[in-house]
Amino acid sequence: MSVPMLKIGAVLSTMAMVTNWMSQTLPSLVGLNGTIISPEGTHERIVSGLYPGSEEGWQVYSTASDPDGRCVCTVVAPARNLCKRDPRSRQLRLLTEQVQNVSQSMEVVDLRTSRDLQYVRDSEPLLRGVDGRLHTYVANPRTLTAKGLQELKGQMSQLRPLLSVVEQYRLDLQTLATLRLELLNLSIILTAIQEEIGAYDYEELQQRVLLLETRLHSCMNKLGCGRLTAVSSPITVRASGSRFGSWMTDAMIPSSDSRVWSMDGYYKGRRVLEYRTMGDFTKGQNFVQHLLPHPWAGTGHVVYNGSLYYNKHQSNILVQYHFRSRSVLLQRSLSGAGYNNTFPYSWGGSSDIDLMADEMGLWAVYTSIPNAGNIMVSRLDSRSLEILQSWDTGFPKRSAGEAFMICGTLYVTNSHLAGAKVHFAYHTNSSTYEYTDIPFHNQYSHISMMDYNPRERALYTWNNGHQVLYNVTLFHVIRSDG
Repeated sequence: MSVPMLKIGAVLSTMAMVTNWMSQTLPSLVGLNGTIISPEGTHERIVSGLYPGSEEGWQVYSTASDPDGRCVCTVVAPARNLCKRDPRSRQLRLLTEQVQNVSQSMEVVDLRTSRDLQYVRDSEPLLRGVDGRLHTYVANPRTLTAKGLQELKGQMSQLRPLLSVVEQYRLDLQTLATLRLELLNLSIILTAIQEEIGAYDYEELQQRVLLLETRLHSCMNKLGCGRLTAVSSPITVRASGSRFGSWMTDAMIPSSDSRVWSMDGYYKGRRVLEYRTMGDFTKGQNFVQHLLPHPWAGTGHVVYNGSLYYNKHQSNILVQYHFRSRSVLLQRSLSGAGYNNTFPYSWGGSSDIDLMADEMGLWAVYTSIPNAGNIMVSRLDSRSLEILQSWDTGFPKRSAGEAFMICGTLYVTNSHLAGAKVHFAYHTNSSTYEYTDIPFHNQYSHISMMDYNPRERALYTWNNGHQVLYNVTLFHVIRSDG
C-alpha cells in the first residue's frame, strides 16, 4: 500500500475509534442516554438574530455554514425555574457543548475524508500505470517517444489534484491531534462529574432531564413555518446511477425512519433500492431491492409515512406502494393531469407529474390543457389520494427547471442547467405569488430532481448522476401564546 493510502487509513481508523468511544461512553457518563443533544453532522456558529430574551419569550438563532455548507436553525428554550441556579446543571450544559463541538468537528473530517478516500482509490490505477511507464523508461530510455512523453504528461496532469487531497489529509491529521487532546481533557472532567453525580439522586436528575426535553419540544412547537431566504452550497453525498433519477428519505413528520431510497432513470423503471441508513447509501452497501408491479414515469416520486408515491408510466395515475408489505395499497387518477411529456419541466424526462411533501402533507404539482400549461398545485389526502384543494399558479410549467414545496409554498427554479436560481414562489395560504432571486450552485449542471424534506430541512437533488444535498435558510415566525 502506498504512503498516502497508509495515512488515509490512519485517519479513518483513528476517527472510527474516537467516534465509537464518544457515542457509547459519553451519554452514559453524563446520564443523558435518551437525550438528543444536537442534529448530526452540523457545525454550528451563531451569527445573528436574537429575539425576545429568556425572561420574555424564545431565543432563536440563525447559523452560518459549516465547511461542507450545512446551515442550521437552533432554538433554545429557557428553563426559568428548574435547574436554573444548579451549578451541576450548568456544568453538564457546558460539557455537552464541548462534546457537541468535538463530535461535529469529527463528523466534518469523517465526511471529507471518506469522500476524498474514494477519489484516491479511483486514482490508484492511473498512478500505478504512470509508475510502470516510468520504470520502463528508466530501464530502457530508448523506448521513450514524443508521443509517449505527451501521454505521460497528460496522465500526470490528471494526478495533480491528488496533491491538494494529500495536503488536506495533513491538515486533518493535525485536527485529529487537537481533538485527541480535547477528548483527554473531557475524559478527566467526565470522571470527576461522574463521581460527583454519584452522590445525588439519579432519579431526580433524570426527571429534570425529561422536563427539560418537554420544554424544548414545547419551544419547537412555537416555531411557525418559514419562508425560504437562502440555499447553501451543495453537499455531494454520492455519485451513482445515470444522468437522471431520484433519491429520498421519508418526509413524514415525526418519523424515526432512517432508510434511504434510490430510483435510477425516468422511463419505465421498476427497481427501487432501499438502504438502511444514509451512511449505507453513501457507501453503496446494506440495501434491499423492491421491484414495483407498475413502472414509473419521471423523477417526481416521494416517500411519505412508509409508502412510495409515484406516477404510473404512460398515465396520470398515482400509485401508493407500501415498502413493508411490498404491495400496492392504492391507485388513483389525477384527473385532467397531462402525462407522457405533455407538460414536463424544461429538462423533459416525462416529468409531467411531480409528487412532493412538506410540513403540511402530500402535494402534486402538474398541469393540464384547460389551464393552458400553467403549474397546478394540489394538496392530496395521503390515505385516499383525493384532491383536497387546488391552486393555479399562473407559471408555465415548461419554463420551470424544477419545483419543491416548503411550508405550503411552491418554489420554482428558472432552469435545470448551470446558473439556475429559485425564481418564483406561490403561497397557497394566501393564493398569491412573487418573483424571487435566490441563487444556488448547480455544481454538475443538470438537475433532474429537486425535493424538500421537512424532517431534515434540506433539498435532495439528483444532478447529472450525483446525489446532492442543499441546506436551506428559512425566515421563521414565532407564534406567541396570546
